[in-house]
Amino acid sequence: QVQLVESGGGLVQAGGSLRLSCAASEGTFSRNRMSWFCQAPGKERKFVAAITWSTGWTYYADLVKGRFAISRDITKNTVYLQMNSLKPEDTGVYYCAADRYFRSDYYNPKNYDYWGQGTQVTVSS
Repeated sequence: QVQLVESGGGLVQAGGSLRLSCAASEGTFSRNRMSWFCQAPGKERKFVAAITWSTGWTYYADLVKGRFAISRDITKNTVYLQMNSLKPEDTGVYYCAADRYFRSDYYNPKNYDYWGQGTQVTVSS
C-alpha cells in the first residue's frame, strides 16, 4: 500500500513562511491528484490545495490563493506546499492526500484513498 509522510511543519510568526513536503513510500503508484488538507482543533478537515499529477494543474481554496503554492517533483514522488504570509488562522494539522483515480470533487476528503499522518503548523501572532 502507498504510504504518505508529511514533513516541514513547525511554529512560525505571522507573516512567515514554511514549506511542507509529502513523500510517497513507493517509487511509483497510480494517482490522479495529490492534495493538502488542514484540520484545526475541533474543526472539520478542510481543503487547501490540489495538484493534478499528470498535468501539474493546481487548485486552491479561496483563503490561501496568492499565499500558498502547491507543486510536485515527479522524480522524487513528492508534493510540496509553499506557505507564505502565514496567518494564525492557518494553524492546524496539515495532511497530504492522494487518490487512485479521477473523482469529480477534489475538495472532498472522502474522495481520497491515501492519507499521511499529518504535520503540525502553528502560526503565532
